[in-house]
Amino acid sequence: MKGECLCGTVKFEIEEEIRNLYQCHCSLCRKATGAAANAATFVQGSAFRWVSGESQIRSYKKPSGFRSDFCSVCGSPAPNSLRGSGMVWIPAGLLDELVASRISAHLHTKSAAPWEQESAECIRLDGGPDSLESLNKLL
Repeated sequence: MKGECLCGTVKFEIEEEIRNLYQCHCSLCRKATGAAANAATFVQGSAFRWVSGESQIRSYKKPSGFRSDFCSVCGSPAPNSLRGSGMVWIPAGLLDELVASRISAHLHTKSAAPWEQESAECIRLDGGPDSLESLNKLL
């Protein structure tokens, strides 16, 4: 399985089947991604290999130990080693071929953002709107 950041600078490969993903709804993951939840998985370090761009990765670490690695070119989150566990954290959105995987756990749901729940009238589109104006009309 292959993965890469938004600009393609950071590339990696995984030689392990990924069946399960999790979504973390904690405030740290929301702030690190700008999204309602952080979708990710873990793999054995021995199954992970950098292809390119490792030197372009920057890290931010909070005193609590929370770590956020990202591409210094485009800002995409990047895989990182998990505190001596032998595992590598992988942001699910970077993976190109996640076919059989499913979300199997939601973490820290008590601290989920209050706006995360969909209303009964929530609009779902198969693609993006033609323009921001057309989206405004739908809303």
